[in-house]
Amino acid sequence: MQQIILVGVQTQEISDHRYEMQMNELQELVETAQGKVVSIISQKRERIDKRYIVGKGKLEEINREITKNDADMVIFYEQLSPSQNNNIQGQLEVPVIDRVQLILDIFAQRATSVEGKLQVALAQNEYLLPRLSGFGEMMSRLGGGIGTRGPGETKLEQNRRVLRNEIQRIKHELKDVEAHRERTRARRQNSSVFQIGLIGYTNAGKSTLINNISAADTYEANQLFATLTPLTRTFSLENHFKMTMTDTVGFIQDLPPMIIDAFHSTLEENRQVDLLLIVIDASSNYAAEQETVVLEQLKALGMDTIPHLFVYNKTDLVDDNPKILFNQPSVFISAQDEDDLMTLLDAIIAEMKQSYDRLEMVVQPGEINQWIKDSDVLYIESMTFDEEKNAYDLIFYKPKTYVIK
Repeated sequence: MQQIILVGVQTQEISDHRYEMQMNELQELVETAQGKVVSIISQKRERIDKRYIVGKGKLEEINREITKNDADMVIFYEQLSPSQNNNIQGQLEVPVIDRVQLILDIFAQRATSVEGKLQVALAQNEYLLPRLSGFGEMMSRLGGGIGTRGPGETKLEQNRRVLRNEIQRIKHELKDVEAHRERTRARRQNSSVFQIGLIGYTNAGKSTLINNISAADTYEANQLFATLTPLTRTFSLENHFKMTMTDTVGFIQDLPPMIIDAFHSTLEENRQVDLLLIVIDASSNYAAEQETVVLEQLKALGMDTIPHLFVYNKTDLVDDNPKILFNQPSVFISAQDEDDLMTLLDAIIAEMKQSYDRLEMVVQPGEINQWIKDSDVLYIESMTFDEEKNAYDLIFYKPKTYVIK
């Protein structure tokens, strides 16, 4: 296991609480990448140093920590420009990477689908292109491990022209994959089935939620970025009303634009849904900050106008003083609790009714089978046989665009 030193700078606009969140999250990222943090070095400054991020004296302290802890690598929270990376690398005795490359390394480990691997490759290559000079020496010093996984390992020594061609090839392949995904998405939309999207901070419990509601059997773990590939599962309620639920990659603070761009097609999965479940880890000390990050990302993606339901998860881990003020509409659950899942489904149904048309109708016995057949799209709230009328009284909800045949 690689021994890692973390470095962060707290400028005047960053509060103590937010800085603590940043560095704790960076440590979690390292652990997710299977590294071990042996030292955390911080510096308060008015502004980031343009050449070295930190001051020269702090670089000397980092070198002492490297020797003391027999460290293998230094990881900066701040995104390093190519020149900053080269400048710092020239002052330190071990390889240096930043948080962006660490995240890309985790993505390279986690990507399993063809699309996911292509998206990771695109992000890594676009990140590495302006940094080719100087990376060859660093990679030879790394000898494998964090920062070397994925396509970056085999592409670093190639020249810029070849790397640019590779980026164009990947973009072309991604267009084909995205076109296939768009056709699949269009078929779901045309089916009039109620669609739910899961959005939230990474490690908020989205995968656990989709697993326990739909028996999806997707990967879940107490790790950051456990899910990279979008997963859509279909499930039915007791009255046969059908829903789909889609889980996508989680958000994280200061997520670099290149990563959002690379994963835009997976986030597109949730752009056309009927209801967004915004999942928040209510037990986190940073729940309020994480919620703010998610809402900011949704606004940046133009998804803030989609009907939504806040799902405050992990209530079994919440103490008497929750760290968050709850937005509305909301539900307070543990995704591990069956009763809580039923509470969530009730809340989802209540939101669905807000966007559907409520209708009452008298149906003849000979026509009832057709209504039952359509019950996957029509939410039938009650079906009562009236002996005097010799007919069924039906109360149901239908999508506004759905035409009853």
